[in-house]
Parts: sequence; C-alpha cells; structure tokens
Amino acid sequence: MERPAKSSAAESVAPTAGQIMSTPVITVSPGDSVGDVADLLHTKGISGAPVVDEVGVLLGLVSEYDLLARSGSTAQDVMTKSVISVTTDTLVNDVRHLLIDQRIRRLPVTEHGRLVGIVSRGDIVALLATEWVCQSCGEAVRGDHRPESCPRCHAPGDRFVLQEQSPGF
Repeated sequence: MERPAKSSAAESVAPTAGQIMSTPVITVSPGDSVGDVADLLHTKGISGAPVVDEVGVLLGLVSEYDLLARSGSTAQDVMTKSVISVTTDTLVNDVRHLLIDQRIRRLPVTEHGRLVGIVSRGDIVALLATEWVCQSCGEAVRGDHRPESCPRCHAPGDRFVLQEQSPGF
C-alpha cells in the first residue's frame, strides 16, 4: 500500500525519502529459492529485500522473519505481500512515523508502482547526525543536503555550513 506524500510551504526544507533513500536496491525475484534468498541476505548483511518482477514492480518483501516463520520454497511463497511503501516526495518525518508506528525496519520507495529505492531506520539515524547551521541567524537544520533557504531568516542556502558533530553527540 503506497502512502501519499504530505507537503506544505512550512516544510519546504524538510528532507524527503527520495533524498535519503538507498539505491540501487538489493532485490529478489519471486521465483528465487528460499535458500538463495537466505544466502543473499546473509552475504549482503541485510535483514530483508524487496521482491520485484522483471520490470521492477514491487510485489512484496521477504525478511529474515519471513524466512523463519513461513513455509515455502520460493520468495513468492514466503514474502509479505501487503507492503507499505512511500514515494520519493514523502517527507522523512512521515517515513519515521511509519517505521515506528508499523514496527518495521525498511520502507520501499516507489514511483508508479516501480521500486526506485529503499529507506531504512539506519538511513534516518544517519540523517539525524547531519546538521547545517545558518551563518546569518544560527538556525540549525538537520538533513543530508544543504537547505535551499533558512526557515527562520530566509537567508539563501549558501549561507549554511555543515556543523561538525562532536563524538558522542
């Protein structure tokens, strides 16, 4: 189920899923064997992977939990079919709420039903560690990318500098 993106003028500098998503995405095909999927998750050090068809349409998601809890011989047999996904323009704060409220670890990012990226809890934690400071007014903004303008004083984005985080912030 794809959740629509929310937007407002006040949140124009807020980061989106498209800005922090990981690409390319490690995926599996519906006919891949459970053994091959388990091997892929283990060797890539990931806990789940989207299941896509030959043109990249998101069909489901197979996780370590699915491999342990469900019986079957292929990814299609064990995958979770009702997958929550977001679009590239979904605000990161909405992504964060979905990850928490739904108690999930990752959200596929789709455009027109096709997988274009994935956002994990780790992507959002990394975002929390990145802070930009406006040199005009001192306003701090967190995000992977320099803001286009300051939400407080409206200074242009080139007035922002990356704030170094001290260890153990």
